[in-house]
This record gives sequence, structure tokens and C-alpha cells, in this order.
Amino acid sequence: MTLFVILTLTAVISYLCGCVNGAIVTSKYVFRRDIRKYGSGNPGLTNFCRVFGKRGVALLLIIDAVKAAVPVYLAGIVFKNMNVDIEGVRACALFFVMLGHSFPIYHRFKGGKTVLCAGVGMWFIDWRVALVCWAVFAMIFLLTHLVSLGSIGAGMAYPFVAACLGTCSENWMYIFMFASAALLVIRHRGNIQRLLDGTEKRMYIIKEQ
Repeated sequence: MTLFVILTLTAVISYLCGCVNGAIVTSKYVFRRDIRKYGSGNPGLTNFCRVFGKRGVALLLIIDAVKAAVPVYLAGIVFKNMNVDIEGVRACALFFVMLGHSFPIYHRFKGGKTVLCAGVGMWFIDWRVALVCWAVFAMIFLLTHLVSLGSIGAGMAYPFVAACLGTCSENWMYIFMFASAALLVIRHRGNIQRLLDGTEKRMYIIKEQ
């Protein structure tokens, strides 16, 4: 099996898995409401929590975590003995999961911002990269209380941290990581504008008195 076939199969299967959106599924089938019609309209974890609170969050997390973990993990298992850069193939899988989450064919191509997918998938590519990126997110969020800024910072760090740690054995495979980072930033363009305007909403773990 050629590398082209491996990457194509990985891309198609990962994209279709990514199209299953936890926020949309939970809001529609548990609350009988479409999350895309409430709050910011974004079918992601942050908007879901603002609209529905903690109810249903567990199901959302399970759906989005599984859809990211399974294709990324299996990509490494299925193609393990085929003399390919396994971490690169897994990075390809994660990018297409994120693409499916952003533009799901099942939901008229209106999806989320890929943060949770990226945060889960990284652990199955290189735990060291995931640890650093999650630390970047946590540090920025704790300092600013801005989920979007923490997400953007962690996403942008992802390919550079991986490159510094030598995660991929084939350098050209890093293109999937840079593409993932670019996709995450692009999906946050509205947040970036609000950050520049100073109108982005902050989230506090402990509510201010």
C-alpha cells in the first residue's frame, strides 16, 4: 500500500468521524434545541456551557473525545508495520478530524472551532507535545480568563513544539500540524476580532463576587 493510499484512507475516515459534533448531537437529542441557534451560534463546548450549563456536558465531551481519539489512535495501529511515519499519519488523521468538526457534511458544513478535538488528538500523536500545549492553554487562560486566547495560543504552539521535539521522522509531515494550527486560528477569526475590540467574554472558574 502506497503512502498516498494510506493518507487518503486516513483523511476520508478521519473527516467522516470528525463530522459527528458532540454539541449538536447533545443539544438536538437531549435538549431538543439546536445549539447553533443560541448564544454565539458556535457548536462548541464553551457556547454549549453558556447556553445549557453543565447539563449534557459529559455526553458532549465523550462524543468529541472519542471521535478525535479513535481515528488518530487507529491510524497508528493499522499502518504500524507499513514503513511510514506513524506520527505523521496520526497528524494527518487529527487534521482531517478537525476539518470534519469545522465543516461537517452531516450538519450542512456548520461546525465548531476544533479546540477539544485538537486537545484530545495530540495525546495520541506525542504526549509531550500535548502536555506543553495544554500547559500553554492553562497558563494563558488562568492569566486572562479568555478561553479563546488560550486555545489560539496552544494551537499555534502545536506544530512548533512538535518540530522542536522531533515528533515526525519525515519533516514534510509537519505540514499537517501547521495546517491544523492554521485551521484552529481561522475558526477563531471572530474571537480574534473581539479580542482586538476588547469585547471578548471572559470565563471564570470561580465566579467573582
